[in-house]
Amino acid sequence: MRILITGGAGFIGSHLCDRMLSDGHSVIAMDNLITGSTENITHITSGQRFRFVVHNVANYINSPESVDAVMHFASPASPSQTAPTSYLQLPIQTLKAGALGTLNALGVAKKHKAVFMLASTSEVYGDPLEHPQSETYWGNVDPVGPRSVYDEAKRFAEALTMAYQRTHGVDTRIVRIFNTYGPRMALDDGRVVPNFIGQALRRTALTVYGDGAQTRSFCYVDDLTDGIMRLLHSGESSPVNLGNPHELTILEFAQTINHLTGNTAGIVFEDGRTHGDPQQRQPDISQAKERLNWKPQVPLEQGLQRTIEFFKEKYASSA
Repeated sequence: MRILITGGAGFIGSHLCDRMLSDGHSVIAMDNLITGSTENITHITSGQRFRFVVHNVANYINSPESVDAVMHFASPASPSQTAPTSYLQLPIQTLKAGALGTLNALGVAKKHKAVFMLASTSEVYGDPLEHPQSETYWGNVDPVGPRSVYDEAKRFAEALTMAYQRTHGVDTRIVRIFNTYGPRMALDDGRVVPNFIGQALRRTALTVYGDGAQTRSFCYVDDLTDGIMRLLHSGESSPVNLGNPHELTILEFAQTINHLTGNTAGIVFEDGRTHGDPQQRQPDISQAKERLNWKPQVPLEQGLQRTIEFFKEKYASSA
């Protein structure tokens, strides 16, 4: 297969490029490098089956060569209030990636009769009133709050994807991605994994917002890419949750990071985060189990050890 991956120089996108190439496919990675980095794909740029194109998907995508699949993963993803590449700092770009970017990527899939996959998110469920979250839950989303630029962009992208399926017969997939972690997360990402690991490696206290009782479920990136591949090759057109159902509190997670890094500086508590920050997050992966024969395989501590080693190397090279 020849596959176009938008956001191909990003965290998840670059891991998808690796997986596609290892499976014998050819890859065209497209990224405008606002949040992605060429460092994530340097190791594959010399390969004959890989090509990198610098392009903003909010602009028309010229696609003269045929592709068998289009995987739309281009979007800022971090909700950090301070990270320069977060969707709170890039609100208009985020909305354009979800709206115009999805429209343009769907146009490529329609033109070449290719499979289209949308990278959606657990954020479409908002601050959920249902727990755990299944694909049938419609969500509890603030449509005008600060986080709406990301949440509503993804919700619109899902609606547009389904419209292209029903109107034009495009063969579509929608993956709702829950918290994912692993190597190639940006040092200044602003999300909880790089925040905690960075603080721990600097031997400072980990900052927990609120009382730490809010929950997350963390999925290692290799498990996620495996699920994405299974979904791509399936005939499943309805949204599918991919994530790790092992739920833990942010306080428990902070304690785990301190334990794995040997950080003895402890934990400090600060006022809660931005309005709309979900208090619970846990995927119901029944559909993924039944229809894709998929479930996460990498234990949390094992995945965190790999991620910690990556960050140690990054900090050492930037010192």
